[in-house]
Amino acid sequence: MAFGFRDLHWRGRDGKGRSTWRRGWVVAGLALLTAALMAFHRQIPDSIGNFGSLLETFLPWVGLAVPVLLVPALLRRSASAVVALLAPALVWLLLFGPLLTDKSGGGYDFTAVQHNISATNTDVGGTMDTLMKANPDVISLEEITGAELPTIQQKLDGTYRYHLVEGTVGLWSKYPLTDTQPVDIKIGWTRALRATVNSPNGAVAVYVAHMPSVRVKFDGGFTANQRNRSAESLGQALTHAPLKRVLLLGDMNGTMNDRALAPITMQLRSAQGSAGSGFGFSWPSGSPLTRIDQIMSRGMTPTSAWTLPQTGSDHLPIAAHFQL
Repeated sequence: MAFGFRDLHWRGRDGKGRSTWRRGWVVAGLALLTAALMAFHRQIPDSIGNFGSLLETFLPWVGLAVPVLLVPALLRRSASAVVALLAPALVWLLLFGPLLTDKSGGGYDFTAVQHNISATNTDVGGTMDTLMKANPDVISLEEITGAELPTIQQKLDGTYRYHLVEGTVGLWSKYPLTDTQPVDIKIGWTRALRATVNSPNGAVAVYVAHMPSVRVKFDGGFTANQRNRSAESLGQALTHAPLKRVLLLGDMNGTMNDRALAPITMQLRSAQGSAGSGFGFSWPSGSPLTRIDQIMSRGMTPTSAWTLPQTGSDHLPIAAHFQL
């Protein structure tokens, strides 16, 4: 037996005599609240548990409220709820619709790969093989341990003759590195660096950074204050970058939507947002929910961005092509 939209009897009244426009107002209200959360996420305060930043980290997933609320709207045969659901659907499309199109294309003369390899990775050698298959010009790594550094060097040093390791972050390059130094992101130890990569098509100031971790706690909310302070320090360093071409590779522990990363994201553009296809979620690697690993630039033209296959890390590697 076929079931059609008309079988819901939209023109009838419910047991309380309410028409299709006068029932389902709770669902309609929730739909409008969802639209407001997405449209005005910047106005949601961070003063209580950094809730605004937490929302922005998973902002694309708020759109799931639309199909969820559509079910009771249909069961209630509520025209007002169905119409109200158009608001969050439209806001979601305005915010994230452009990410759904494939923006890659065009030539490139520089490729970067970024990966938090995880300090608990039990297959670092295989991880390096995965990264090298993308044939990048530079590879940035985070969570490098002293025990695994020899394996990394053995795998990479043949092709990537030039490298710099500062604390737990490192950069491997096919081209000479100059002006190398750690970058202070105010956490008490080194988790960021800077180097000039002297490629045949021009010099690039490359920054590698691993922002402090964030946690979601029932008693403390979204604990991200240390990450936020580090973002301010890295933003200041990027402001004074010595070259026109700037490339930032790293685990930001935050998304491009997160207001706390504004000192960084206001200066650089995301390769994924400019030249990728889809959201490019990178964490957790098994079932990615958000993109906290970033490749960002200025003075360079991203032409493609993508994620690499899963490795022994809890993050997915990411890559991008650029025209210099």
